[in-house]
Parts: sequence; structure tokens; C-alpha cells
Amino acid sequence: MESRFRFTAGPWNVNEGVEAFGPGVRPEVPIEEKFKKFAEIGLSGVQFHDDDAVPDINNMTERQIIDYAKDMKSTLDKYGLVAEFVAPRLWMDPRTTDGGFTSNSKEDYDFAMWRAKRSIDIARALGSKNVVLWLAREGTLCAESKDPVEKVGKLIDSINEMLAYDENIKILIESKPNEPIDRSYCPTIGHVMALSAATKDPARVGAVLESAHAILAGLDPANEMAFALKFGKLGSVHLNDQNGCRYDQDKSFGAESLRSAFNQIKVLVDHNYGAGGEMVGLDVKAMRTQHPDDQYRHIQNSMKVACMLEEKVARFDREFQARCIAERNYEKLEMYVMELLMS
Repeated sequence: MESRFRFTAGPWNVNEGVEAFGPGVRPEVPIEEKFKKFAEIGLSGVQFHDDDAVPDINNMTERQIIDYAKDMKSTLDKYGLVAEFVAPRLWMDPRTTDGGFTSNSKEDYDFAMWRAKRSIDIARALGSKNVVLWLAREGTLCAESKDPVEKVGKLIDSINEMLAYDENIKILIESKPNEPIDRSYCPTIGHVMALSAATKDPARVGAVLESAHAILAGLDPANEMAFALKFGKLGSVHLNDQNGCRYDQDKSFGAESLRSAFNQIKVLVDHNYGAGGEMVGLDVKAMRTQHPDDQYRHIQNSMKVACMLEEKVARFDREFQARCIAERNYEKLEMYVMELLMS
């Protein structure tokens, strides 16, 4: 199906099915094989963590890191794909158990900044200007272990240092309220906006909104997108779904709440998201029961749902909506939406 959007996924979106309560259930897929399949199913680009692009990053020189990333760029080019962004993976290394930018250890903080700057180098080599910061370990497990005012300031200082390192990059902050920690310093899009405004160059600091993360915060994903759109800050979206305020599930887009998914697509279409080159990420995970021979279906399903909802948005009767609003007959409007989605 045709779409106005360009879709992306990350190498981690095709995985072995490892989770907190069980080991892998599918064989590992080489990254080039993933790229080939991504292109075949209609994706336009790839999202990267720094060590997706350069797997042995911690044991390489800065020159070696850049050269390896350039080779990865050649592989992307081979399949007609682009790199949407690079994100420093600051939650898996033992040196980031207490956060990276908000760690109480100077040595660990220095490591986090080293990885952040290498991510900028990698993004440049891959032809992307976007660096995503997923700050879900930036907070506390023990509330009294950190001064939150000081640590929020440290986040701002860290972003400023990244902005100074490369004057062409754009930093996109991905908000998340909890998991793996329970007290995050940047849980919502509103917090992202505040951090952005406090940096040395707010025009280069934007947001990534993930559907599931908004739901985890008890918020509406479409309204979170709208808030960022109003401020010109929505640099990327990660479409997926979530069954309530549980663990981060990354279900296929629209699988739990089709009406919520409709309103997410509607706000993006209505406000011309993508006109500035922004892409639509599909941060979804295959069910552990899924057979290896069909382990891209969750990505294809999510893209198909998004395209089908674009068609529903195109059919949405704006004149009927206006009449319902004038009459303040929201029950009538609501039923129209339900019939539209179920027809």
C-alpha cells in the first residue's frame, strides 16, 4: 500500500525473542540479511544504536570507528536504505548501571560522553544528522541516591557538550517514564521540551515520541505528538502499541487500540509530519511464538495498519465533524469515528 510516510526499523526489531523471563527462541540474523529484507518489505531506512553500526566500539580507536561506520554506510547504500539516527547505547554497559549522563561516578560519566561523541561520529559517517538520546536509565532506583536538581542540570550540560562537538547535528530526546528504572528525569514530551529550551541551541534539540512510552506514562500518544508538533520539535515517532501501564511491550502498531492508532496517524497527517524529512519508526517486537521463517511480519503488519489508517484519515468527513462540533454533539461524532474504523 502507498504511504505518505517513510518507514524505518532497527536491527533490534528482528531479534531472537530474548526477554526478562526467557532465553532466545530464534536464531540470530546477520545485519546485512536484515537490511536486505527491510528493503524488500518497503522500509526506507534503519535506526541504529552506536554498537549496531560498530559492534566492537569499546575496543576500537576513533579512526577505526569512523572507518567501520563508513563500511556500514556502503552496505546501506547497497540496499537503497538510509540511516535515520544513531543512539548511544548507555544502558547495557556495566559502566552505565547508574545511568550515563546522571551517574554519580565521574569515570562512568566520562565513558557516557565518549560514547555520545562516538555516536555523533558514526551518524556523520552514516549520513545522518540525528542523534537520539533514550534517557530511561537517567534517574534513580533509590530516590535519595542523587540530587534531582543537580542531575537535570547535568543532562543539560551533557546535551550542550554534544551540540558543541558538532554544529550540524540534531539531538532527539526519547521520553520514557519508567523501566528499567522507576524514577526517570525525562518521562514525557513536556519534560523534553523543557530540557530543549534550557540548552544552548534549542532549535537543534527535539523529541522522539514512542506510542508505548506515552501509554506507560498514562498519557495519550496522539496528544503527546501534538504537543511536540506545536513547538516544531517532533523529530521522529516510534509507532507501536501497549496493553496498559505494564512493562514496555512494543506490540505491533494498532494491535491493542485501533482508535488511538487512528488518532496518532491523523495528527501526523493533519500537521504534515514528514514534510521536513522526518520518518516513522516502527519500534515493534515479534511475539516469542513467531517462527523464524516469518519473523518480519510484525513490522509488515505495523506498516500495513499505518497505511490503512492513512486511508481512513483521507476519508474522514471534515464537514460532518464541523457540524457535530457546532451542535456540540460529540456522541454523534464519536459514533461516526467508530463506524469509519469498523467499515
